[in-house]
Amino acid sequence: LFLTSFQDLFGVSMVVPLMNLHIKSLGASHTVAGIIGSLYGVMQLFSSTFVGCWSDIVGKRYSLLACILLSALGYFLLGASTTVFLFAISRVPVGIFKHTLSISKALLSDLVLERDRPLVMGRFNAASSVGFILGPVVGGYLAEFEGGFYQTSFICASIFLLNGGLVWMLPWSEENTGNREHYQDKGTNSFSAKLNHDVHLKSATSRAVTNSSFFRSPWIQVATVLKKIKGIACSNLWDIFLVRFLMSVAILLYYSNFTLALEERFGVKPLFAGYLMSYSSVLGVLAGCLLGPITKLYGHNTYRLLLHSSTFTCVLILLYASALSIWMVILSSTFLAFSTTIGRTCIIDLELTVGGNEASGTLLGVGQSVTSVGRIIAPLLSGIAQEFSPCGPPSLAVGLALVAIVIMNANKQKYCSHGSVKLKNQ
Repeated sequence: LFLTSFQDLFGVSMVVPLMNLHIKSLGASHTVAGIIGSLYGVMQLFSSTFVGCWSDIVGKRYSLLACILLSALGYFLLGASTTVFLFAISRVPVGIFKHTLSISKALLSDLVLERDRPLVMGRFNAASSVGFILGPVVGGYLAEFEGGFYQTSFICASIFLLNGGLVWMLPWSEENTGNREHYQDKGTNSFSAKLNHDVHLKSATSRAVTNSSFFRSPWIQVATVLKKIKGIACSNLWDIFLVRFLMSVAILLYYSNFTLALEERFGVKPLFAGYLMSYSSVLGVLAGCLLGPITKLYGHNTYRLLLHSSTFTCVLILLYASALSIWMVILSSTFLAFSTTIGRTCIIDLELTVGGNEASGTLLGVGQSVTSVGRIIAPLLSGIAQEFSPCGPPSLAVGLALVAIVIMNANKQKYCSHGSVKLKNQ
């Protein structure tokens, strides 16, 4: 899964930076290019919850394989797009089914022990980030050749096919979780042994239901998906998703006018801003690798770590908004790479801890939809805030982050109760 996540983002990041240039070379106007880009975002917004919920019904391995293959189809079509219409058609399967990373995270949450989840998620994000760092470099190099975009698209599609082969051939399955927990805790006491035996039986029953669910009528699957989504909508997870939304918009606002603001405030060139963002990405990889020791330092208390990282993020964005020199910007960017990486991992772990692993695909799908809403709203808020000052977007981001921190403090008792249960289970 780590290898597939690296290859996934490596392939996608090769293609995405070149797409605007390609569609303009096909004769599309800026407006048409913007509409196609927005449609992709809208499809991602509405499909992520449904695909995540569907993965809980038919099994995450089957749904992951389906999403990988359909995404590969989209990139093959992209590589064959010689008109604007074909380009738009190629974005449809990718817009609907490109949820491979979120399903992989849900599958990881089923395969690892709960106390190890932040460590594994951090390393998973680090592997993905490495692909995101290297992909644009390779894509830019290939774009220099004649027909470079088409070659890059076909390479990306081939990478997805390779990932599909890995998912199909690797010998792991959901049953590994139950077996591993059983053998690790075997012999501790009779009650724990009985509990693990019950969990193993429940897991086996669940796998049997999942395997049969894959061959159910599509209408039955749709009805089950809608029922599970309704259950999530009526649950008490609204505050967690609201915190995720607010922090996502805050970070997006920070980056929304980063290059332009540095040029207007400090007179630095866009090239320097690009180097600074790449530097932050590399630090994000390092933060993912260090997440294990950090969670141990916090006693695996995800809530407290999320609260502290969000507070630190708020302070660093405020430091950036009020920076008097470029060195203060570099300082804030350095530590912000750590706090945002830790925060993203902790919010996912908190969603799964409070919501339960039984609906991990649905929970991560809803969370991805929440983030997609933030991606739609953030550019609008950034444009309005920039009318007042180049520091407008990060200043607004500070306010949103403060609201998220207040919400977390207001619901402290609920988070802590789940955290104490988590610690007892460990």
